[in-house]
Amino acid sequence: MKKYFFLFLLANICLAVNAQTKSENEPYLTKSLSGESVKDVMAETSGGNISVSGVNLADSRVEVFVSQNNHRLKSLSSDEIKTRINEDYDLDISVQNNKLRVIAKSKHKIHDWKKALNFSFKIYVPKNVSTNLLTSGGNITLKGISGSQEFTTSGGNLDVNAVEGKIKGRTSGGNIHLKDSKDELDLTTSGGNIDAENSSGNITISTSGGSLKLDGLTGHIKASTSGGNIHGATIEGDLSAHTSGGNISLHELNCGLKAATSGGNIDVSVTNLVKDISINNSAGNVNLKIPKNKGIDLKLSANKISTESLENFKGTNNKDEIDGTVSGGGIPVTVDAGSGRINLVFN
Repeated sequence: MKKYFFLFLLANICLAVNAQTKSENEPYLTKSLSGESVKDVMAETSGGNISVSGVNLADSRVEVFVSQNNHRLKSLSSDEIKTRINEDYDLDISVQNNKLRVIAKSKHKIHDWKKALNFSFKIYVPKNVSTNLLTSGGNITLKGISGSQEFTTSGGNLDVNAVEGKIKGRTSGGNIHLKDSKDELDLTTSGGNIDAENSSGNITISTSGGSLKLDGLTGHIKASTSGGNIHGATIEGDLSAHTSGGNISLHELNCGLKAATSGGNIDVSVTNLVKDISINNSAGNVNLKIPKNKGIDLKLSANKISTESLENFKGTNNKDEIDGTVSGGGIPVTVDAGSGRINLVFN
């Protein structure tokens, strides 16, 4: 008898979990925008996620998802959600003067956090649109749109995919993923990691403590972290990479480079030497690989320098300093490793 009772109880728990999942994965409300001309989007929610995707006009719409702070509570019915929204929240989905507003705010302070609701928005609009997005803790996703985008979350992740225009995104602690985007890209997190790939333009990415991964970037790139590592490959244009204490590893470079760390190691390989190379390290080691048979103004300083024989070199060549020209001079290559070591290889 106890066995049958346990199975019955387990089955009911599973049904409750499935009902909860279904409720949270299906939109509470869907509003079509197919008859509207939307050029700007303003979205704000206190704890949920926000996503904006570019679609055809006929498919444009807003989907609202509602979930509870306390997932241990039973799943709410649509009528129960509607009652709570009417009592405690202002939910505004409207279009005026080509501006779409999607905003969820509490009418008053909700003292019992277990009864609070989270509102997430999935917004589908034509590609050419500008956005202003704000959530206090959820994730923000942009995909396939073009315009001026400004978005902020207090702790969630930022995901920018196939976006063009002037882009400014901020998160207080989440991770950032940038892919297949271009033009003016400015993304910052206070502590998460940043992964940027296959993008171009004026790119500024920074984190206060996470690591950076750069791959397939073109343009004027500034990448900085207060303490994490920086890894990069296949970069063209100009790259500035700075970390206060982590390691820097950059390969297959076809760009000008300014790289600096206060204490980690730096490993750089240049495929095509086209612009100035400047590397600074306060205490760690520097491994640098550059093409041979290039005109170079070479200036190296470290506790110890290791290099193969310098061909067509004129200047000073000591164990801790090299200052002169290779093949008549040309592109400046400057490395200061402080109390660390430099290993220079020509390939």
